[in-house]
Amino acid sequence: MDLLLDTGRAPGEVLVITTGDPHPWAAHELSFGEAAYWAQHDAGDDVFYADAAALGRATARPVVVVALNGGVDETAATALPLALGRAGALLVVCGDPQRINSLLGAGV
Repeated sequence: MDLLLDTGRAPGEVLVITTGDPHPWAAHELSFGEAAYWAQHDAGDDVFYADAAALGRATARPVVVVALNGGVDETAATALPLALGRAGALLVVCGDPQRINSLLGAGV
């Protein structure tokens, strides 16, 4: 994330998707309720962190980062093409390269 911001990306340009445990920011913000959480998404002023299960609700952003930080392979395999569709300019996939390759069925 730091590299993206340090190279000129605005925070509101970035959507981060997790496939396992939620990012601590998302868990904290959800403690205030779904409406407040999604209002931050809609405002588009900051990096937004979401669970892969919520990817269908997230709108496109120039940069989408997918953190394959656990979860079942089916969730990750479904999230990857959806994330690609949401990424306007750049898709970053973080995780074990072997897992990524097996999910995509290709050498990455």
